Amino acid sequence: MARTTRSPAAPRVSPPDLPPQLDPASPARGADLLAARLDLTGTVDLAYASLEQCTISADAESVDLQGATIIDAEIVGARIASLRLRDASIRRLRVVGGRIGTLDLSGARIDELEIDDVRIDYLNLGGARGVDLEISNCGIRTLDMPQAELTRVRFSESISDEVDPRGLRAKDVDLRGLDARSFLDANSLRGTTLSSFQVQQLAPLFAAGLGIQVRD
Repeated sequence: MARTTRSPAAPRVSPPDLPPQLDPASPARGADLLAARLDLTGTVDLAYASLEQCTISADAESVDLQGATIIDAEIVGARIASLRLRDASIRRLRVVGGRIGTLDLSGARIDELEIDDVRIDYLNLGGARGVDLEISNCGIRTLDMPQAELTRVRFSESISDEVDPRGLRAKDVDLRGLDARSFLDANSLRGTTLSSFQVQQLAPLFAAGLGIQVRD
């Protein structure tokens, strides 16, 4: 199908619906938390928990949210060495400020995710299925997206040392605001939007993918 002049469609991201009053709560594996405020330290196990209308602050070594269900939540100013959201179900999550060593979203099902002004060493979206992602003002050392299925995703004012898009299935994925030093596979960028400058930078990779030798 031919793209329209409005392509790429912008992500449809709305703020999480948070109540005015939040009660402090303690983390636990499989916990069912509603309208809670979590202050996390050390090593935290919230795997397979349910978090709805929650806020999270953290200065932690590890936070495990594998398989968790997260609806209308916010993480602000967190410092976490490893934040694991593998296979999680996410609907309206906002992550603002702070520093995260590894942010593992592999295999996650994502509907509305905003990441703003966060420094991330390793962002893993491998195998994730995501709709409506807004990533802005972020420094990402390594961005992995192998076998991900992403729709309506936009990067703005962000940088990355290395991007791995191998096997990416993309629709309305806007990479114009991502200043990446290298892409591992330009042929996997089908469905994305790039600036003319980015295309010039990637020309050698495009040529190699087509079996073209470029010599001066």
